[in-house]
Amino acid sequence: MKTLRCIAVDDEPLALGLVCAFVEQTPFLELAGRYSSGVEALQGLHHLPDIDLIFLDIQMPDLSGLELARVLDRGRPGTGPRIIFTTAYNQFALDGYRVDALDYLVKPFNYEEFLRAATKAHAYATLAQPAALPPAPPEPEEEYLFLKIEYQLVRVAFQDILYIEGLKDYVKVHLTNGARPLLSLTSLKVLEEKLPARRFMRIHRSTIVALDKIRAVTRNSVQIEEQTLPVSDQYKEAFTQFLSRWT
Repeated sequence: MKTLRCIAVDDEPLALGLVCAFVEQTPFLELAGRYSSGVEALQGLHHLPDIDLIFLDIQMPDLSGLELARVLDRGRPGTGPRIIFTTAYNQFALDGYRVDALDYLVKPFNYEEFLRAATKAHAYATLAQPAALPPAPPEPEEEYLFLKIEYQLVRVAFQDILYIEGLKDYVKVHLTNGARPLLSLTSLKVLEEKLPARRFMRIHRSTIVALDKIRAVTRNSVQIEEQTLPVSDQYKEAFTQFLSRWT
């Protein structure tokens, strides 16, 4: 349950003490300050962050509750703390609603009346909170890459790749279904960074294999279709860790 930070403002000590006592016995209210005049409250609000609610007497010397409410509304229209007026004179009710007061308590009021007004403030604060947006769904992972082949970009699906050889300044991409290998002017390192690690693994300085195309493994090699490819010492540890998940 959201806790509302509030202050109480009243020039009558007994009335101020009563409101503060009611605040402290209400689980969803937190008393952040108490003031005996509108001027003190205005000064205090400059140093109190995130005040949600003000229990505010109307008839006070120097700066009345209505005047304080108007000052706060001019300073931050449509924002800032909500106000519940506390007063002995019900003729101010209309003026209270003109400054967008949330409720109006006529003295002497009991805890039940106070709690009803406080609950109304809590409901308002809950509704005013922006709805939590669900997390954005992850963007779908690409299932292909583009290779520069001669003077064009050729789209190659990951599922069609058997393995890739590094040939100095070129890579040779071997494909399924007997398709002719593709020769692209790029390095094996650059291509490795474009491939999803969950589907491809480098097993040699000059070889990357598609993991789901491996048909058999030995201590130092893998078999993809009819081709046996060596696993070099540099990459053997990573490859062994991969195999350990299935053995």
